[in-house]
Amino acid sequence: MAFLPALAPGHVAVVTGGASGIGLAAARVFAARGMSVVLVDRNEAVLAAAAAELTGSAGAVLERAVDVADRAAVEALRDEVIARFGAVHVLMNNAGIQPGGTIFGPLEDWQRVLAVNLWGVVNGSQVFAPAMLEGGQPGLIINTGSKQGITTPPGNPAYNISKAGVKVFTEALQHELRGREGHQLSAHLLIPGFVFTGLTARGRTEKPVGAWTPEQTVDFMLERLAAGDFYILCPDGETTRELDEKRMAWAMGDIIENRPPLSRWHSDHGEAFKASLEK
Repeated sequence: MAFLPALAPGHVAVVTGGASGIGLAAARVFAARGMSVVLVDRNEAVLAAAAAELTGSAGAVLERAVDVADRAAVEALRDEVIARFGAVHVLMNNAGIQPGGTIFGPLEDWQRVLAVNLWGVVNGSQVFAPAMLEGGQPGLIINTGSKQGITTPPGNPAYNISKAGVKVFTEALQHELRGREGHQLSAHLLIPGFVFTGLTARGRTEKPVGAWTPEQTVDFMLERLAAGDFYILCPDGETTRELDEKRMAWAMGDIIENRPPLSRWHSDHGEAFKASLEK
């Protein structure tokens, strides 16, 4: 794997949703590389356990219980991190929730999903990126999206909308960054596949055969970051990149071909979708 300058010993990584799942797996890798790690989460007990696990690595470990939907709290976190470490080199906006919800579901569910999944990414990026740019050092902003934000399957519209927003925001962020001269900061969209985490376990205690572990996902993420990918589209044990591409192409085809929305799940178009997978 090519060396990523932002992931150097002595550098600093801030990981939201860092107490478990993909966030903790990433924090472990950053700590193993000699970086200082700031773990951000809301569950204080899980956060303390994660911090205890990483304590003793080459870099410092800082744990903070912060609601990423709270802009003022994120700003206070930035001020504290900069005051203590002087710079931030990696920002991983990974915090996310999935309480479910239907199109006419409770307003509170919608507001909370959008506040954490979308506004958490906007807050983190807008608050930390200017300081990262001012520092002038190599930097990465990694925002965790979802395939559901691209193919938007029925059943969980609030979550889909939040992740579609993360995709659009991160694209715009990278466009803004690449238009600036004299800096070394880039943004990237992590699009996990089927990963066995607390968010996806749904009562299961053992990893399904087709699921990837958070560690596999982070290894793939680092491989694709080293290759310079913006869209880090992760496969898993059930889904290949080829299958993902066909599903995404069909979703875009609804507009181009003037089909009904979500035609993949429409009774008049389901067979045509299945046939497209065989091509």
